[in-house]
Amino acid sequence: MKLCSFIKDGRASYGLVTDAGIVDLGKRLPEPTLRDFLGSGDLARAAALAGQPVDYAFDAVEHAPVIPNPDKIICVGLNYHAHVQETGREETVNPVLFARYAGSQIGHGQALVKPLESIEFDYEGEVAVIIGKEGRRIPEAEALSHVAGYACYNDASVRDWQKHTHQFMPGKTFANTGAFGPWMVTADEIPDPSALHLQTRLNGQVVQDTDVSLLITSIPRLIAYCSTILPLLPGDVIVSGTPGGVGARRNPPLWMRDGDICEVEISGIGTLSNPVKAEA
Repeated sequence: MKLCSFIKDGRASYGLVTDAGIVDLGKRLPEPTLRDFLGSGDLARAAALAGQPVDYAFDAVEHAPVIPNPDKIICVGLNYHAHVQETGREETVNPVLFARYAGSQIGHGQALVKPLESIEFDYEGEVAVIIGKEGRRIPEAEALSHVAGYACYNDASVRDWQKHTHQFMPGKTFANTGAFGPWMVTADEIPDPSALHLQTRLNGQVVQDTDVSLLITSIPRLIAYCSTILPLLPGDVIVSGTPGGVGARRNPPLWMRDGDICEVEISGIGTLSNPVKAEA
């Protein structure tokens, strides 16, 4: 089952994505947002509406981030061996974590904005994990039972600002740089996220290509680790890390420019596509 968030005629809502289009769940269910709906724990109510007439063609709405209002977005750095190697850093026993703000996100089809202050705007294709059931100190063996679904994420990075200090935050949460979509696929359709395959393309050129099984810290362990720090809530997002091939580590560097198209495709999920626009 595919679930998305969107805006239509100025009204924010969420829906069930079918081959024919979007069934507007916000019109049919009491929960006002997808985050609230996930918190209900009763996703079967959406599946039961799959036979309803669609309200909108998929391309007839403005796509919002899958979860526009998460309590937290936890991003993971240096979580593929190839990416660690290309950065010249050492692998760590525990995951490298940093936060992204919800207000920095955009949806499928919306523009990734290269800030005025930067000439080093980089792509980072990643698997996003959306939490569906609250938990604290979740055992690794039970971690996947807390997942509502998975989505594509482009954790686009403003590298020159990222390098200002040893802290990642300045380069990781500029406005309109975190692309999240086009939808989430519910966890029942992806029993083993390590079997997924991720590919990032810039203007059709493959720039990242990896099996998710190559994560250094697996998705179950990430959930266990993050939930030790504070409770994970429905709608929380863990962005699991980017593979090797980032633009900053190429020779010469490959930066995203005005007019580019960046795509993140994950097997079994779909393709997140965003144009790149230089801030005026």
